[in-house]
Amino acid sequence: MLFKPFNPPIRQWAGQRVWIIGSSSGIGAALAQQLLQQDAQVILSARNQSKLQQIAANSPLATVLPLDISDPAAWQRAWQQLQAQHCLPDLTLFCAADYQPQSSWQLQATQVNHTLQTNLTGVYYGLELLLPALLAQGHGGIALVASVAGYIGLPGACVYGPSKAALINLAELLYAELHPRGLSVTLINPGFVQTPLTAKNSFHMPALQTPAQAASHILRGLQQGRFEIHFPYRFTLWLKLLQLLPYRLRLPLLSKLKPR
Repeated sequence: MLFKPFNPPIRQWAGQRVWIIGSSSGIGAALAQQLLQQDAQVILSARNQSKLQQIAANSPLATVLPLDISDPAAWQRAWQQLQAQHCLPDLTLFCAADYQPQSSWQLQATQVNHTLQTNLTGVYYGLELLLPALLAQGHGGIALVASVAGYIGLPGACVYGPSKAALINLAELLYAELHPRGLSVTLINPGFVQTPLTAKNSFHMPALQTPAQAASHILRGLQQGRFEIHFPYRFTLWLKLLQLLPYRLRLPLLSKLKPR
């Protein structure tokens, strides 16, 4: 490894306890399946209990813990259950997300609130409970699944994009505050992944990945101790270059990216 990793590399998953928030479908479900195959102890959380039970079927290493990420009372109940079972996670992955393709003139308050509660506010509810416990024990990790949509102001993602940009900012802040105190913080920025959320898009999605491919990228990045895990490179690197352009060049290009 050419550079010192940002986080302690996870050499093997056997014996690791991983809590996946938003594991009933998409990237979260694929992560759960791959981690269970590698003998990790996986705590599955989402609102859809029946889907969680399907993923957990026939695996003694899986624990189903239903959770509505937007409900602070539900967080309290789930956390109390974990504490009662002495199941403090070694790593918590925040994968839950809501997405509605919409332009700025299509905003609806109910949808805006739901997206922000799922993508951002719910993460804060979880951090409120997790961080004091992790800091007390002096080790553990948190991974936030944001999106390359948070790099720049991509047209057509009026609420989703800013919510993911906030997660990117939050991950950087958390690393600066928590890494010196022994905790790992990872930022995950996927490109387009074939999920029920991206199925809402009517435009061509370049370099589209399957959830299994996305999960493999993420686990490999965690094993390498990286801070930011972004993929696929052939797509994300272009967006990073676009992010570096001055506004007089970037904004005209962004206006051409508007979904038709």
